Amino acid sequence: MANGGARTRKDRFLVTASGVVPDIDGLGAITDLLTRDTVQPLRLFDKYHHVLGHNLGFGIAIGVTTFCLATRRFTIGLLAIVSFHLHLVCDLIGSRGPDGYQWPIPYLLPFSDSVQLVWEGQWALNAWPNFAITIVAIIMSFYLAWRRGYSFLSLFSTSADLALVSALRARFGAPPTVSSLFRGRERGKG
Repeated sequence: MANGGARTRKDRFLVTASGVVPDIDGLGAITDLLTRDTVQPLRLFDKYHHVLGHNLGFGIAIGVTTFCLATRRFTIGLLAIVSFHLHLVCDLIGSRGPDGYQWPIPYLLPFSDSVQLVWEGQWALNAWPNFAITIVAIIMSFYLAWRRGYSFLSLFSTSADLALVSALRARFGAPPTVSSLFRGRERGKG
């Protein structure tokens, strides 16, 4: 998603973070684990996962924050909102728990709790479609890194990004340039 229109490292980070940050409401799992054997376990994960970060109010906050921080405000703000909603769609399609619980998404919060998004065909988090999608996404990420000269690693480390792109180009060669594509077409005509 971040490769769609984000030209700077900062803008790519903002779009990427917009698609990941909804799961911040899952951090309650840490406190639940730490307090599970106490007299009053917290159970924050059960109460708040898919509630605090998976709703319209949080999506609006992400969009406004991204708009304020981005270099290309409208484009990156729009990509951030799409990235956020893509996260919700992916959760709706394929994040059923091992016990069969479907994690309904209270989309209209904090404005209304009348809508709970669920899909009865939701596959388990560890189901084969999630693995297949992950493999395709990794292959696409490597292809884009080879083609564009930067990867998802650029969000964290310039040297790691350079090492990955260099390794891909050493293995698969340099990507063709626009001028080399046109020269190849002209030779084919002759």
